[in-house]
Amino acid sequence: MRHAFAIVLTATLLSESVQAEESKLQASHPYTGMWVTDDGHIRHELLPSGRYVEARGKRERAYEGRYEVTGTHIEYWDDTGFTADGDFVDANTLHHGGMVLRRLTDRIADPSVSKR
Repeated sequence: MRHAFAIVLTATLLSESVQAEESKLQASHPYTGMWVTDDGHIRHELLPSGRYVEARGKRERAYEGRYEVTGTHIEYWDDTGFTADGDFVDANTLHHGGMVLRRLTDRIADPSVSKR
């Protein structure tokens, strides 16, 4: 029983260590943050953990999954099995699936946020 517990504990700690290292690697690219189409309908949040959340219109969590950035290319793997990709054409512009998303640098610039 003790041996089985030790094995499970070791496996858990190793898994957490690998996940932490993967998070550090993903966070090292310059593209984390919110990316939005000009009309505000599509919003991609690229998290430092290598996960993303896509909002569509009023559906705040329409799609979720993981992503990897290699240079200026991004690959997406949706949790349902769908895959997609895109390219960062400059520091603030992402071309993805026929859409142009722009980096949201200020919450005030978010078209989905009502202006006073």
